[in-house]
Amino acid sequence: MASWTNDGDRMDAIYTLLGDRRRRYLLYLLSGTDYASVPELAARIAAWEREEPTETVPESARRSVHVSLVHTHLPMLADHAVVDYDLRSGDVVLGEDFEEVESLLEQFRSTEEIPEPRLSSPSVDRP
Repeated sequence: MASWTNDGDRMDAIYTLLGDRRRRYLLYLLSGTDYASVPELAARIAAWEREEPTETVPESARRSVHVSLVHTHLPMLADHAVVDYDLRSGDVVLGEDFEEVESLLEQFRSTEEIPEPRLSSPSVDRP
């Protein structure tokens, strides 16, 4: 769980977390589902950034987003318990402190022009 020393630190951290559009879009995607995989998130984010269907996004673009998610965005969100992810399996879920950013995230969502983020249901059962 994130430990906020005061309300100012809390607000600074929340705005930092939501200040990057990849992190916001990742959270938009996750807020509509219980589970996503890093490759699936990378493909959807790359498609959103390129404004094209997921199927047409080149592997190099997916890989670039995947690297940034694994090395920057997911660790930052996980450090604040906004998401939980397993690097080995690629599983990503909302964390116990997601509610700390949820209301502001919804305000961003209402003002940003984004396609309706929906992840497909996983084809295998998740524990």
